[in-house]
Amino acid sequence: MKTIGLIGGLGPESTVYYYNEIISAFNTRYADLAYPEIIVYSADMNEFMKFVEARNWRELSQWLLEKISAVHRAGAEFAAIASNTPHIVFDEIKPKSPIPLLSIVEATCTRAAEMGLKNAGLMGTKLTMEADFYKKPFISKGISVVVPSEADQLFIHNKLFSEIELGIIKETTREELLAIAKKMVDNEGIDSLILGCTELPLILTENRFGIPFLNTTSIHCESILNYSIAKS
Repeated sequence: MKTIGLIGGLGPESTVYYYNEIISAFNTRYADLAYPEIIVYSADMNEFMKFVEARNWRELSQWLLEKISAVHRAGAEFAAIASNTPHIVFDEIKPKSPIPLLSIVEATCTRAAEMGLKNAGLMGTKLTMEADFYKKPFISKGISVVVPSEADQLFIHNKLFSEIELGIIKETTREELLAIAKKMVDNEGIDSLILGCTELPLILTENRFGIPFLNTTSIHCESILNYSIAKS
């Protein structure tokens, strides 16, 4: 098996989810194999948010490459960034990385295409919903991407950083997020919902309204597992 490098801490709750998901798979599906070696770099989310708030993509790219180089020096044979938002610079850092990088966006897009989806809703941080790094690969596969209204985007973003990123899960917040999803089903005809923040699966834990909720964390973990056990 190849040694896994995870760039985590963005935020910590989802990093724990990644670790548990990977280990759980080896307890069930891959019980005949040894446990994988995982090197986690828990980065400072406050530093990350300074780059994001300043829209300083050049410095963010360099900062992430430093973390990737660190897990490489520690023995990682490939790496994944355990968060959606940093993928805004994924195309910039991938060719500069000393080891292969696995994209959460590419993995989710591949899964959506395999499922035959055509009109996906997207929830995530405000930047993820505003930017085109999710939309471009989906559109290239003939899948449109719909985002919530401006007011709903602000609500989702605020709840992510004031509650969910901190491990605070409230039933009232869950119901309001589901209400936003229902509006997108009714008004935009979405046939799926991309949980485009790795913390969202912590609160939106099951499909609703007759559409699949795409758990990007689980999908990313699956691609990490497959790459780790694949023969070189």
